[in-house]
Amino acid sequence: MRTVQWLDGKLRMIDQRLLPGEFRLVEYADYREVAEAISTMVVRGAPAIGAAAAFGMALAGQQSDAKDADRLLADLRTAADVLRAARPTAVNLAWAVGRLLRRAETEQHHQNIRAALLDEAQRLADEDVEINQRMGIYGAALIRDGDTILHHCNTGALAAVDYGTALGVIRTAHEQGTQIHVLVDETRPRLQGARLTAWELQRYGVPFTLIADNAAGHFMRTGQVQIVMVGADRVAANGDVANKIGTYKLAVVAQANGIPFYPVVPTSTVDLSLPTGDDIPIEERPPEEITDLIYQGRAIAPEGISAANPAFDVTPSRYVTGIVTECGIAYPPFDLSLREAVRTNR
Repeated sequence: MRTVQWLDGKLRMIDQRLLPGEFRLVEYADYREVAEAISTMVVRGAPAIGAAAAFGMALAGQQSDAKDADRLLADLRTAADVLRAARPTAVNLAWAVGRLLRRAETEQHHQNIRAALLDEAQRLADEDVEINQRMGIYGAALIRDGDTILHHCNTGALAAVDYGTALGVIRTAHEQGTQIHVLVDETRPRLQGARLTAWELQRYGVPFTLIADNAAGHFMRTGQVQIVMVGADRVAANGDVANKIGTYKLAVVAQANGIPFYPVVPTSTVDLSLPTGDDIPIEERPPEEITDLIYQGRAIAPEGISAANPAFDVTPSRYVTGIVTECGIAYPPFDLSLREAVRTNR
């Protein structure tokens, strides 16, 4: 089933905070609740966040009691601000909200606007699935029989509407019959690798081994990794990649050991308005995500300490071998190849 879907006038999503222990579907009829769900990571992953925000805009249209187009558009712009503020780093959120607003602005009658919003949100969700499948085909061509792939965070169907980005590539290679093995980083502090990627790979029947984040360098240095594949939450015009915290050190160690490093990224995640990764806002999550982790029934950290918890880091483009998109694989110079990929898709 889809991670994000519209059903009977509501937005239905998988509550990813509960996996793998519990599979629960939650429904929302208020765009403010959708924004909260994005912020608290009921839904996460750049493409999934974008789709959730798009349906949040459709809900905002339904919630508004405006009797004319101008008032409805004003209400939608208010909703857009609330949704955009939910998480700052993933550009798909702002991209999806902007796309829905533009569609609304092309309609003349307020009832047409409401119908158009839902149509556009559904179109965006359907496109996401098709885009992920195309990236899967392009990326699978990079994987050889017998390869071990190092993967960070979660980039599967849970991170998208369906299928996934980097994990979608791995899934495609597996379905094509390629013999592969995946090393799954835990991905601290929220453990998306241990909780979500392991759960998805187990369901697909893909062989994998869960490893501590700090073990990745050991496996690369000892020749046990042939390729690194990750997702991304925003890619700057020069190819700098913002992704889940811990990605940067993987890319550096991969290059030091001659291992190719490929983010798998839909062009909607490419932000050509930002020249470099230094311009990407980095979300700071609550320190309790670190300090309140429980080990053997006890909190791992002493009470009262401070903690820094950036959710993402930026990998400079010099460590990136290539970027898999739905338009093919972009290679350096990224300022040219990414611009061409975005132009082709639009």
